[in-house]
Amino acid sequence: MAVNLVNTKISTQVLNFQPGGSPASFEVTVVNERNDFSSFQIEIIAAGGGESLGTNWYSIKPAVSAKSPPGDSTKFEVTIINTPVAGFIGKMNLIVRIFSLEFPVDEDRQLLRLIVEAGVGTVPMQIELPIREFTTQPQGMIEIPVRVFNPTQLPASVSLKPIGLKSQWFINGDEKLLAVPPGNKAETSFLCQLPIAEEVPSQAYPFTIEANYPNGFPSRSQEGIVNVNPAGSINFQCISEKRQIPAFRPWLPQPRANSTTYQLECKNLSNLSQCINIEIKDGEERQPKCFWEVNPDFLELQPGETQNLQLVVKKRRHWFGLTHKLSFKVNAIISDARINANNENQFIRLIIYPVLHIWLQIVLGILLLILLWFVSGLNPNNPFFGHHKPVTSVQFNGVGDRAVSASQDQSIIRWNIAGFINPLINQQEEKIPDQDIKKSVRVVRYKPVDNDVVAAGLENAEIQLRDVLGSSDNKVILSIENKDDRVFGLEFSQDSRFLFSGHGSGAILQWDVNSALLGDSKSLGKPINTQNVNFAISALTLAGKDKQSLVIGGRYNKLAIWNFIKDEKPREVLSKPPGSQTDYTGTQDDYIVSADSADYKPNLLATADTMGKITLWNMEQCLDKNRSDCISEQWFGHGGKAVRSVALSRHGCYLVSGGDDNQVMLWPLTQEGNRAPNFTNGIKIHNNNWIDWMIFWKKKGVNSVDIKVVKNKILIISGNNDTTVRFNMTNIEKTLNCQE
Repeated sequence: MAVNLVNTKISTQVLNFQPGGSPASFEVTVVNERNDFSSFQIEIIAAGGGESLGTNWYSIKPAVSAKSPPGDSTKFEVTIINTPVAGFIGKMNLIVRIFSLEFPVDEDRQLLRLIVEAGVGTVPMQIELPIREFTTQPQGMIEIPVRVFNPTQLPASVSLKPIGLKSQWFINGDEKLLAVPPGNKAETSFLCQLPIAEEVPSQAYPFTIEANYPNGFPSRSQEGIVNVNPAGSINFQCISEKRQIPAFRPWLPQPRANSTTYQLECKNLSNLSQCINIEIKDGEERQPKCFWEVNPDFLELQPGETQNLQLVVKKRRHWFGLTHKLSFKVNAIISDARINANNENQFIRLIIYPVLHIWLQIVLGILLLILLWFVSGLNPNNPFFGHHKPVTSVQFNGVGDRAVSASQDQSIIRWNIAGFINPLINQQEEKIPDQDIKKSVRVVRYKPVDNDVVAAGLENAEIQLRDVLGSSDNKVILSIENKDDRVFGLEFSQDSRFLFSGHGSGAILQWDVNSALLGDSKSLGKPINTQNVNFAISALTLAGKDKQSLVIGGRYNKLAIWNFIKDEKPREVLSKPPGSQTDYTGTQDDYIVSADSADYKPNLLATADTMGKITLWNMEQCLDKNRSDCISEQWFGHGGKAVRSVALSRHGCYLVSGGDDNQVMLWPLTQEGNRAPNFTNGIKIHNNNWIDWMIFWKKKGVNSVDIKVVKNKILIISGNNDTTVRFNMTNIEKTLNCQE
């Protein structure tokens, strides 16, 4: 029969343990001295320990050893985690019992001395919440009862503290010290009052009541929950209802200040999360339209949260003008209709100042215009743009998209009309340099059939035919022997075959344009016909049926007609107004300086003279009926000052004039060729006095004008003594019985 033997070794005979501190451990080595495989288990018995304590005060690893062969050893680790006897301090014996599971009668017992020191904690208390769930509203009051059980044999002082709820919610504080007798229960409660709605969102608030000894270890806890119902409101307001552009110092020019920002405050005084956006409407229908944007597009507000929406209002300000006062209605829209919005409609006001304040418009406006004048292309002293001496002649091409101008600075410029309207487009398309012309240009005219060819009359009696799209060498020179006989008037025939030139000597020359253009450009052209009147010529135009008659105006305010088809001698026409018996022939200092006829009403003629008169003529009486008194209307159109230029629209519905008063006037006409009754005083197109003030050393006056009606717009161009070429566009008068 086999001998049952269990050989045991303990790593220590004395073990110190401090409750609440670090666990104490020791090792037990068991050697199987049986002849069979065997597994072992260990049990610790404390002297004086109660049966109810069980094995909760220690742990063993492994709990059971694997079967080991004879002679093999197994090592167990025993850890003391609690005192075997509640409240005991001192020395006690522990019996380590080792036994075989296969042969329980075989066992071994070892004695170990356990020294229990004063602990740093106490045995965990048991905590209970009689009521674990509460339902209330903001500012409501609840009472949370708490029970604590002391399972030890010593009295305990337990610290109770709720965790998860804000300490300021508790009326009598959020910490209580509760004395619990040994083996008994004690009860207390926490009185809690919830704050206002925005401080307590509508949701479930879990909380924990934690029980601790005064030294904080060990602890026990129980969980509960507080449900808060929805309540409260949304407060919406504009922090500053009145704003202005610019925001500060409106008396200073701030051209970039074209917007202002309103701060719209949204305050969530409820206990629900809210999504808020706004809607803007104009306060008045007639006020100027503004652009606005909201940043951000909407707000997400948590309970008690305050955020601002930025309403940016943009309005482009005028440099000049009066102050505008605008108003807007701002409406707040909230996502949850269960919560009311306070002041959801806000009315805001906006004051918009002009860039230049009222008094600065007088003082700084002039300085700004001077600055713009000198830095812009309109500066008459700018040698790189435009003319730099008085402009003597201007004319539109056939379709009105281009124009040509001539000047005393010995240059001809071709202009792009679109450039006068859009500053991004170049106005000046081509400039013939003065070294190529060599003399002042008195008059320039487009060739009707080919608008790329112009004729220029020079100071030295020379006439140049130029292709304005070609090179500077692409020209034909027509000249006469008398170099002092200056060219004051040029006129092409309707078929562009002939060119007529009028000279200071009274000579009228007829040139064959086609032959000249086809000939040698270096040879001098010769006139095919020559006539002479007894006065210096300053104006030429074609009039009458098929425009077969050349109208000649000049010195002594004389007007003559030459039918070049019949090759008759020029005959003078009396300048006698209707109802008058007196011929208004002037002195040697008086000139008819401009004449023009309507393309589609060739019997309608307009003249301008240095005596200040604008005259309308019925050439049918002068030509077909051979009468000399054919004036239909005459008036002083420029305050008695000399009228330097007139031009008629193609259908004869509009007359434009320019004079020494520095004004350009538009005169709507009737179908019969008289001034329209509603416009007997004319329409002032533009006033150049501010330019004249800046360049006061230059001579004033308008030297040349032209008019073109394109669709529903009237285009007017003028050449001026201040070296500028100016363009104006206005609407046609739909009330006229004369339609273009």
